[in-house]
Amino acid sequence: MKKKAGAIAIFLGLLTVAEAGGSAYFYRRTMKRGNAKKERTMKMAGTDWNQYLPLIEKRKEHMMAQPHEDVYRLSDDGLKLHATWFPAGDQKKTVICFHGYTSQGMSDYIGLSDYYMKRGFSMLLVDERSHGDSEGEYIGFGCLDRMDALGWIEWLVGRCGEDMEILLHGTSMGGATVLMASGLELPGQVKGIVSDCGFTSAKEVFTHVLHSMYHLPAFPMIQIASLVNKKKAGYGLDECNSVREVRKAEVPILLIHGSADTFVPCSMCEKIYENVASEKKMLIVEGAAHAESYYKDMEAYEQALDEFIGGLMKK
Repeated sequence: MKKKAGAIAIFLGLLTVAEAGGSAYFYRRTMKRGNAKKERTMKMAGTDWNQYLPLIEKRKEHMMAQPHEDVYRLSDDGLKLHATWFPAGDQKKTVICFHGYTSQGMSDYIGLSDYYMKRGFSMLLVDERSHGDSEGEYIGFGCLDRMDALGWIEWLVGRCGEDMEILLHGTSMGGATVLMASGLELPGQVKGIVSDCGFTSAKEVFTHVLHSMYHLPAFPMIQIASLVNKKKAGYGLDECNSVREVRKAEVPILLIHGSADTFVPCSMCEKIYENVASEKKMLIVEGAAHAESYYKDMEAYEQALDEFIGGLMKK
C-alpha cells in the first residue's frame, strides 16, 4: 500500500509539474509581446488572404496618398500609445478603428478605408497596447484596451470639438475591445459600435482554441494562466466578458460575424447579440472565415453599415 501511495504521489507530482509547465508555455506564447506571433495567429485563423491581396494593395496605395499623421497619448498606466490619424473634411465625423490580436491599426482597416473615406469619415487607426508602435509588455485582450479606447475618445473630442460624432469599429480582439467598452460610461459623442468577429472573453476563446486546435483540456491550464496574468498584467482572463458588458450598453451595436469562423466561433456572436441591452443589429456572412466577412460579401457588409450608421449620425 505504501508503494502504491508513493507511486500515486509521484504521478500527481509529475502531473502538476507538467500542467504548470504547459501553462507557462501557453502563457508566454499568448500573452507576452514578442512571443505572440502574427504568422501563428494567421495560420490558426485559417483565412486565405492571398485571394484578396490585389484589392488590398490597391486600396492601401490610395489610402496612404491621403493626408495622415502619427499621433500619441499616454494610457492611464503610463504607456505611450500610438495611432494613425486620417483627417477628412471638417473632422466632425470620425470612426475609431481597433485591430485584431497580433495585428496593428494600419493592417486591418485598409479594405474598409475605401468605405469610410468615400463617406467623409475621418479615421483614427489605433495600435492597441503591446502592438504596433504602442508600448506595453502584456496584451490587453480588450479588458485593458477598453480603458485605452476611452482615452482615445477623449483625445479625439479634444482635437475635433464637442460637436463631433464618433463610431467605434473593432475586428476580432478589437471587436471584443469595443464591446467591452460598451459597458462603460461612454461620452455622448459616441453614437454607435460595430464589432466584427469579436469574442466573449479571453478565457472562452482560449478554451475554444485549446479544445478545437490542440485537443487539450482547458482545466487547469487556463485557470493557472489567469492567475499569472492577474499578477503580471493586472487582469484575469474572464475579468471582462463581452456578454456581461453589452447588458449595460446604451449605444446601438452592430454585430458582424462569418458563419465559417473556426477561430472565434459564430456562436459567440449569437450569444453576445442575445444579451445586448441597447438597439442592436446582426449580420452573419455565410461562408466567411475569421475577419473575412467584408471581403467575402462586400455588398452585404457595406449595406449593413449604411443602414446602421444612417440611423445614428447626423452628418
